[in-house]
Amino acid sequence: MDEIRLTVDGREVKVKKGATVLEAAQAAGVYIPTLCHDPDLEPYGGCRLCVVEIEKMRGLPTSCTTPATEGMVVHTDTPAANDVRRAAVELLCADHYSECLTCPQNQRCELQKVAAYLGITRLPYPKTTRTFPVDDSNPFFDLDRNRCILCARCVRACNEITCVGAIDLAYRGYQSKVATFGDQLMISSICKSCGECVAHCPTGALAPKESRRPTREVLTTCPYCGVGCQMSLGIRGHEIVSVRGKREDSPNKGWLCVKGRYGIGEFVSHPDRLTAPLVRRDGELKKVSWDEALDLVARKLASYQKGEVAVITSAKCTNEENYVFQKLARAVLGTNNVDHCARL
Repeated sequence: MDEIRLTVDGREVKVKKGATVLEAAQAAGVYIPTLCHDPDLEPYGGCRLCVVEIEKMRGLPTSCTTPATEGMVVHTDTPAANDVRRAAVELLCADHYSECLTCPQNQRCELQKVAAYLGITRLPYPKTTRTFPVDDSNPFFDLDRNRCILCARCVRACNEITCVGAIDLAYRGYQSKVATFGDQLMISSICKSCGECVAHCPTGALAPKESRRPTREVLTTCPYCGVGCQMSLGIRGHEIVSVRGKREDSPNKGWLCVKGRYGIGEFVSHPDRLTAPLVRRDGELKKVSWDEALDLVARKLASYQKGEVAVITSAKCTNEENYVFQKLARAVLGTNNVDHCARL
């Protein structure tokens, strides 16, 4: 059978075989707090917040690493589980940057959400006094280890999604931190600046330099290559202030490269960007309408003999658009001089 049935907080749930208890609870609409879990990444079980009680099973297993089985009975919101969660979050908060109002992740922070769910309003432990310097060497995002909770989601995203391995958990115990090879600045590492670590960080430890919140979002297609990655552009006024990948029904599964994530906003609003076609007249480039520019191009192309024209297409186009270009070159312009810039 491809499906199994289990009970989560009194609700019968049907999930595919191989699903975890956490996935079964989420399918039933039951919230289980977690900080290290990410649907894009392999189960980790590091934060210990998703512990649950399962009948006929000893202890408090982590739901993100426990496979769901037929007939399993799960209790997620019990005093024993919440005591463990509360102790873990209180220790995290004691070693965490507490100025939430100035944090770029304020109101979107997953640690805030978990603390509110557990009803934590005061800390029984004194705050730690250690501080880390902020690594702002990367041109697109900052690494503030004072806000890091060592969930390793950034490390795992760099390894599992981009397969770069630019960062890892370095040192041991209280000295543990996210670091590059040799503990150098981010700009000196092999980081590709794709921003997947930023997108998967649950707190403000990794945050983009542009921290303004959008007022609306627009779904669009990334123009930088022919893959067709889907993205949501965060708009504020007439500026693009954020970019995030679209997870559902898209070829990129929500993932973006450095061009898609950080090469859109500044380009669109750059003062040197061409916003209208230009035609040279009397030695100067002057703005004209698209109809006038296209008519001029058509007349010029029509004046050439077959074989005198070469056509180069762009990797920013889709395969279908590039097919139309080569068809135009061979069937209309009569030339086989066709090339493509994808290798450049």
